[in-house]
Amino acid sequence: MTADIRFAPATGVGSLPGGDAREAARTATGSFEDFPFLPELPARGPGADMIGRTAGMLVELYARVEPSGWRLGDRPGRDTKRARSWLGEDLDALEEFTQGYEGQVKVQAVGPWTLAAALELRNGEVALSDPGACRDLAASLAEGLRLHLEDVQNRVPGAQIVLQLDEPSLIAVLRGHVRSASGYRTHRAVDRQLVEAALRDVVGVHADGPVVVHSCAPDVPFALLRRAGAAAVSFDVSLLTERDDDAIGEAVEGGTRLFAGVVPGTDTALSDPAGSVMGVRTLWRRLGLHPGLLAEAVTVTPSCGLAGASPEYARKALAHCAQAARSLADNPE
Repeated sequence: MTADIRFAPATGVGSLPGGDAREAARTATGSFEDFPFLPELPARGPGADMIGRTAGMLVELYARVEPSGWRLGDRPGRDTKRARSWLGEDLDALEEFTQGYEGQVKVQAVGPWTLAAALELRNGEVALSDPGACRDLAASLAEGLRLHLEDVQNRVPGAQIVLQLDEPSLIAVLRGHVRSASGYRTHRAVDRQLVEAALRDVVGVHADGPVVVHSCAPDVPFALLRRAGAAAVSFDVSLLTERDDDAIGEAVEGGTRLFAGVVPGTDTALSDPAGSVMGVRTLWRRLGLHPGLLAEAVTVTPSCGLAGASPEYARKALAHCAQAARSLADNPE
């Protein structure tokens, strides 16, 4: 599924500021005419946050808000209903602004390991503490995503749907850095083969389209994500070090696409578009890759979600991504 996929030049990561679904959909579709995304608006409160939103997609597993966070329970309560209602509102708005559209559309959900590191069991410990709970959670997520993707396809029949799995906690899971409920210890590292297998199962749900895995943490495990079937990896370029060069070079040569986060996610003065992608060009030269490959191998995005930005900056940041992508295509060297 990876080598023959060509992604559009620029898109967003997922979250936007504010609480108006129609305004967010207008921004997401207007900023990227050939790669709009389904916006997430966490400012609305629990159920619109990324964990609650994805928990609302689960099949035969339900979650509710406790003072400590989201906790799994036996039946759907008001928090689950609220999460589903907001997702429906966001999908209605996206459908309205993509009438007749044909092309790539990106939707986002939290991946199985970040979900396992965030959702609590009845005893207050996260699902990550129980291998059986992790398996059940991944299976429930896979089925929920299958239904979600069907719904999006029905609403935007001309879309090639790109699924993004958000895995900001993946490195913490692999390294045993996820804290216990008491905070005095950490949960043991999960075996890399188990991590890869669960990711592969969830990625495999979207057999008809490509899957991007997003992590705005340092030390993104490019090789593991490639083996799990990710067609692209989304990351914050500013967090790369030369340690990552070999893994990125192998990924690109193997057909994996890079979603390069180059525009800061919170309000700041933006450089000129060419300056924003200078780090990508430098990386390319360091890897000894052909400059002509840049435009087809790289999609330009913000470094992470834009929920913490002002609405004006968020609009500017998305427009800046589109301009930076044009700069990359026009002047790859």
